[in-house]
Amino acid sequence: MLAPAYLLFYLIAYLIGSIPTSVWIGKLFYGIDVRDYGSQNAGATNTFRVLGKKAAIPVLIFDVFKGWAAVNLVYLDRLLPVNYPHLNHDTSEFVIVKVILGLFAILGHLYPVFAGFRGGKGVATLFGMVIGLHPMAAGLSFSIFLLVFGIYNYVSLGAIIASLFFAFYVIVLAREDRTAMVVFSLLQLMILLFTHRKNIVRLKEGKENKIYLRKKKKNAPNS
Repeated sequence: MLAPAYLLFYLIAYLIGSIPTSVWIGKLFYGIDVRDYGSQNAGATNTFRVLGKKAAIPVLIFDVFKGWAAVNLVYLDRLLPVNYPHLNHDTSEFVIVKVILGLFAILGHLYPVFAGFRGGKGVATLFGMVIGLHPMAAGLSFSIFLLVFGIYNYVSLGAIIASLFFAFYVIVLAREDRTAMVVFSLLQLMILLFTHRKNIVRLKEGKENKIYLRKKKKNAPNS
């Protein structure tokens, strides 16, 4: 849908995605730019690594919300005049518009206009987008992420495996018959693999940083 109103929705989705949550929280409350430390990534994982749990949790929540909110901008068409070409919510075109909205939010997160076009890797925003498109698959994929992360303590590995599972679920298990969802399930995997290409190299080399939600206990000194 390329009608003027929907083009405006796409722009709004990009601007929502461009809100640099980690950068603003880091500068406002800690006086630092998280992109200058750690992995130099403007995302929840690096925020946790640099600033800790209290800063990372709101970053994670809001970054997920960005993807969900962008997808649901499609429902703003209800505010358009009656004679405007509205989308039929039962058609594949409706799903396509939702996917495009979500992709613009991810683009904004990767290249935020409000932060010098230096953003994050889009995992949380992508997850929010998945929630808005397919809640069941999102819940199962998140469970897979938690399982992999709980075992190996690699956020990147958990995200990659969860992304693979999402595509597998949509195409094989759910046998989704909407072409837009099938294409998106493959596209989201390609996006995540692209943004995590350096992480994949580090995983292969055994150099990827682990994340521990709880501090590892130190051995007691010998008495």
